[in-house]
Amino acid sequence: MTSSLLSSLCMQHSGTIGDQIEGMITKCLNNTSTATEKADQKMGHVSGKRKVLLIGINYFGQSGELRGCINDVRNIKNFLETHYTVDEILILTDDPTSSNHPTRANILQAFRWLRQNASSGDSLILHYSGHGGSVKDTDGDEEDGYDETLVPVDYASAGQIVDDEVHDVLVRGLPAGVRLTAIMDCCHSESVLDLPYLYSVTGDLEVVGNDTSKGIAKMVGAGIKFALNKNKKQAISGLKEGGKLFMSGANGGNSAARQKTIETRSTDADVVMFSGCKDSQTSADATIGGEATGAMSYALITALNEDKNRDYTNLLRRMRQILAEKYTQVPMLSAGRKLDLNSNFGL
Repeated sequence: MTSSLLSSLCMQHSGTIGDQIEGMITKCLNNTSTATEKADQKMGHVSGKRKVLLIGINYFGQSGELRGCINDVRNIKNFLETHYTVDEILILTDDPTSSNHPTRANILQAFRWLRQNASSGDSLILHYSGHGGSVKDTDGDEEDGYDETLVPVDYASAGQIVDDEVHDVLVRGLPAGVRLTAIMDCCHSESVLDLPYLYSVTGDLEVVGNDTSKGIAKMVGAGIKFALNKNKKQAISGLKEGGKLFMSGANGGNSAARQKTIETRSTDADVVMFSGCKDSQTSADATIGGEATGAMSYALITALNEDKNRDYTNLLRRMRQILAEKYTQVPMLSAGRKLDLNSNFGL
């Protein structure tokens, strides 16, 4: 193998190599058995109706106008209708020709529509592309002290939708055997559904974890990625995030918030969320192949078009690889119960 080819392969797979080493370091540093945990609960089979809610907000004429969110809705719709039978679909966009605008009231009503009369075997699919935000947490269930939010088109007058409300309206009380798959392409989205179980790319749960160990591992991983791909922006982002985790752990972290989320947000239904980035990150509104698009939505569709039979954790890994070539955001995977996500992705 020539040195130039080896260098090319190192750059191409730098994100994967860095993630794997980061995970190994975290496991070595953590001395508690609860730092990671195997997920062993099986997902139910989809045998009923498939119901879809797509939300895309470009915020035309407003500060922070986006360009790719309505395109994301069209692209996700085309993918779903090509590969699956869709029984019911509702689309909310702020396209001037749309009759269903994504106002705060309409989004919450659409959440209720999506889950209405859901029963075991049904598949509910949510895709949201738009702004996400964060506000100060007031009920002690957030480790970082902030609630994540969705930003409706009328947020200036009606307000944002806090993750507690998203969970209460969309997730809480869904019956066992229902599958809800949420694809949240927005900033600060890691915990926007307030799901208690976060997954690594190995399929293990990061239930409690040790923030000090994770911070050290994150900083080492950032250094390794920089050595391989020379991406200074990505390295600085990783170092900053690792530093925050390290300081959080040094100050005792917030295990009480974690435990409260597990006790109050666990689900009977099979609820799975792919999010565009970590709570501390932003998600890119990009131009790829001459089309405005959300980078995470593009990565998801690209990975599934390459191989629709990937398991959930391999899909997450491939999405991270695609985005690592140009973006610092890290897609995340979470669930409402301890689901074994080393099984094939399905909607």
